[in-house]
Amino acid sequence: MSPEAAPRGSRIRTAAVLGLLALAAPLDLALVGAASVAGRVRGAGTDHTRQAARRRTVLLTGGKMTKALHLARAFHRAGHRVVLVETPSYRWTAHRFSRCVDAFHLVEPPDSPGYAASLLRVVEAEGVDVVVPVCAPASSIPDAEARALLDEHCEVVHPHADDVRRVDDKAAFAALAAELGLAVPDTHRVASRAEAVEVVDSLARSAPGVRYVLKSIVYDPVRRLDLTPLPRPTRAETETFVAGLPIDAEHPWIVQEWVAGTEFCTHGTVREGRLRAYVCCRSSAFQLSYEAVEHPGVRDWVERFVAATDLTGQLSFDLMERPDGTVVGIECNPRPHSAVTLLREPRALAAAYLDQGHDQERDQERDQGGQEHDQGHDQERDQGGQERAWPIEPALGDRPTYWLHHEIWQVLRHPRSAGPHLRLLRRGRDAVLDAHDPWPFWLLYHLQLPSLLVDAWRRGRPWLRLDPNIGKLVAPAGD
Repeated sequence: MSPEAAPRGSRIRTAAVLGLLALAAPLDLALVGAASVAGRVRGAGTDHTRQAARRRTVLLTGGKMTKALHLARAFHRAGHRVVLVETPSYRWTAHRFSRCVDAFHLVEPPDSPGYAASLLRVVEAEGVDVVVPVCAPASSIPDAEARALLDEHCEVVHPHADDVRRVDDKAAFAALAAELGLAVPDTHRVASRAEAVEVVDSLARSAPGVRYVLKSIVYDPVRRLDLTPLPRPTRAETETFVAGLPIDAEHPWIVQEWVAGTEFCTHGTVREGRLRAYVCCRSSAFQLSYEAVEHPGVRDWVERFVAATDLTGQLSFDLMERPDGTVVGIECNPRPHSAVTLLREPRALAAAYLDQGHDQERDQERDQGGQEHDQGHDQERDQGGQERAWPIEPALGDRPTYWLHHEIWQVLRHPRSAGPHLRLLRRGRDAVLDAHDPWPFWLLYHLQLPSLLVDAWRRGRPWLRLDPNIGKLVAPAGD
């Protein structure tokens, strides 16, 4: 394809999607109107905000993502004030118009030297008490580095930079988990294409029949889905495959054992090594629906890891259950998982992030009494005086979460396999549409995403897919 043809093809595709969204606009408007009326009939038309025992101002980063909106609604409905921030590229995020957002600010991009200072300006201007980073993969470390500047002014619910680097690095995470006695795949860091080929070749000789995959340590939105099994049938074929990958000392990769079995993903809100909020779901490479499941082995793996590391923040894990029942930790992402949208009790979710002080008191009592603390049955009273058992979790059988336009698109694209999507639409609920706060749903599809598509059309920029969950166009070398 000629260089001129590529931008032309991208523009045609982009224009087609813009046309489809325009056709959906009246239907979405009717849906928002119906949801709003239904909410009023059920008594949800007024703001059911509970007065917090201690009202705080909470700053959320990553305002373009559904999980930021979900947390904003939880904090607001628990009686707190919410400040949302985003970068200029996403200035038209629908979530800035949520009735649960009290203030919206633009900050510099996370890879900018001025990112932390721009966050501090918002903290000072809005009197922020707590910062909860809703990180994209590219901002986990910048948010941790910003903590060094923000700690003197507010609390930051995010690990320190060294801790983030350690768990976010797939090779370092595997080594740490192994040190803690937790099962992980055989993992090797490689810093060149030649080293990758040699490691694969050596593993093939020492462990014949075992398959491996190559993964970028730095998040890659495109290549992360490539799980080509290694070694290839011949060394020459392995060399050819590896030759197309950007592996060097500045961008190391891992050669990791490919694990067969059932994949799970988890969200965890953690304070001082204790799970406060926890969700477990079955996972897949590209997932836009979530339903809570119970798996004792997965939970035990996660609880042991967070207890041993004593971290505070949000930790999301990808794990596999082997056919023999062994749970293996694949990677840790130090940021909230979109499965957090399954946690729907606002006051409990807000308390999981904000309540503090009880752990220290309980530990003192435990030390005086000489009794061990049971991580799985952590009970205390929140700041509203309500007794609560940590971690909070979605009830099994609760309605799953989906994104309506994605499910409808799958039905239209693959009508012969539409059954699961139609059942999900009947059983579940949209992650964005809310009878109390309906307009972000309409603005997501008819302001936020179109603004990104128009920019892509103007620049002739290629993109892979439109993701309403994270509120962006997934593109090569994207954020």
